Amino acid sequence: MSETLTRDSATITAAVGAGPDPVRAARPRRRVIDRSTVIVFGAVALVLAIIVVWPIAELLLTGASADGLATIVGTFTHAVDRRALLNTLVLGLLTGVFGTLIGLCFAFAQVRLAFRGRRLVHLIALLPVVAPPFAIATAVIVQFGRKGLISNGLFHTPLDVYGLPGLVLVMSLSFSPIAYLTIRGMLMNVDASMEEAAANLGANRFRVFRTVTLPMIFPGIAGSFLFLFVEAISDLANPLIIGGDYSVLASRVYFAINGDFSMTKAAAYSIVLLIPALLVFVLQHYWVGKRNVVSVTGKPSAKPTLITAPALRIPVLTIVALVSALIVLVFLTVIVGGFIDIIGVKNTFTLDHYRQILTGRAPGAFLDTAVLAVIAAPISGLLGTLIAWLVVRKLGRRLGGVVDFIGMLGVAVPGIVLGLGYAIAFSVPYLVLGVKVPALAGGNGIAGGAIAILLVYIVFSLPAGQRSSIAAISQIHPAIEEASTSLGAGSLRTFVTTTLPLLRPALIAGVSYAIARSMTALTPIIFVTTPRTHIVSAQLLDEVDTGRFGNAFAYCTLLIAVVLGFMGLLNLALRRWGTVRTDG
Repeated sequence: MSETLTRDSATITAAVGAGPDPVRAARPRRRVIDRSTVIVFGAVALVLAIIVVWPIAELLLTGASADGLATIVGTFTHAVDRRALLNTLVLGLLTGVFGTLIGLCFAFAQVRLAFRGRRLVHLIALLPVVAPPFAIATAVIVQFGRKGLISNGLFHTPLDVYGLPGLVLVMSLSFSPIAYLTIRGMLMNVDASMEEAAANLGANRFRVFRTVTLPMIFPGIAGSFLFLFVEAISDLANPLIIGGDYSVLASRVYFAINGDFSMTKAAAYSIVLLIPALLVFVLQHYWVGKRNVVSVTGKPSAKPTLITAPALRIPVLTIVALVSALIVLVFLTVIVGGFIDIIGVKNTFTLDHYRQILTGRAPGAFLDTAVLAVIAAPISGLLGTLIAWLVVRKLGRRLGGVVDFIGMLGVAVPGIVLGLGYAIAFSVPYLVLGVKVPALAGGNGIAGGAIAILLVYIVFSLPAGQRSSIAAISQIHPAIEEASTSLGAGSLRTFVTTTLPLLRPALIAGVSYAIARSMTALTPIIFVTTPRTHIVSAQLLDEVDTGRFGNAFAYCTLLIAVVLGFMGLLNLALRRWGTVRTDG
């Protein structure tokens, strides 16, 4: 299980952008631009224009209307809206700091400290990756809320976990695996001989870490912080459940649609939310990527000596132990809570929660969600691979950078903004060359809006597969492909027969992550779901919103089992077909 989560979850770190920009690396010595390349580029450009650029453009046009501009100005002048903007930024900063700190402690413990149970701690650190929406927030409320099992039942001290403290706690736990995987990968690439040289000159362990190790992993730390900042300011699920009266822009967007019934107002709030997200993405993508210290030189590197000194070991392992215990407690609460009548009130065993959801909409919701996720994942993986191939092998730096940036908008644009853009762009029919194209989203959308949800899943999962494919192609020497083209094969045939087989491990891992991400997504699809297409995360929202925590925990447990099942199957595929033979 640990190996499965490691391989599949590692693709998350590709979106963080830490490390050298692979677009600038491994350029072929001679770009072959033939007819097939032009056709592929035209097809990819058209797809990106329709599924990425168009929804965002429609949202910008809607928000830039007279009423929308008034709402944007009011966000900076009206006290309530200004408070929501400030709350959003504070939440993003605190989540970025604490989530990155948790990831750093886990990564440092795994790579540098001597302790038992390393594999178990690694598995625990990755558990939040498969957590459905509301799972951690709901479990925290049950354990530490006003009537919490621990806060009130054990310590007889009712706590108020609603608001900023609860949001920071829940989001830091939820997003910390991103920081953990990123920083862990960079720590593993640090040549230990540099640290040993500093130690031989008389520096103690803490000074070695501060002056040698920390500067070398700074890109990973900064990239993780910026990525967590964007994830926190764009998250909708947790503010709805545990936010209390702590208003943020994401919830303002949601209530503008469901309370004020104003698409223009929601689009205006989305534009305000989009500005810091894009600024942070540009900062992360271009500034952090240039601040790298070369530690992989091609020479044999020394393995680090695991630290046993109590001064550094005890504080780090204490943090790791406390956070690990909290994560385990959360998941035990989710699993056990599905079999308890009213957890904390009537603690009797029951199967009613599973009986209610399995005889209701749950089977249809799981089927619809799984079908859409399974369809979207390979499309997203293949599209990301094609974009990576064009960016690294075929396009110049400027054009390749533009294509790369557009493909990465799925992670740069907050999910709630992307979902609202789809609701605006695809909820009405359009005339294309005189032909009426039916609506894709909304109650009258094709297949009950399933097509729109499918497209959102593709865009939402595209960045991770794109970055991992770019990194993988950058590691393939251009001479391998040039040998194929020199024998008369076209660019497309070379890609299909030579490049693509070498990318199978990255492609399968990316597909696995895309399925997990799609199955648990709520924020991007909240505005395009319809009564005709049942999505698990939307059904889960209904259960939590009405206070049926037992049903919600049953939903979460089943969803975790389904996601882990998919990841296990794709891990078997990776073992079976992911290894490319290199012998004669």
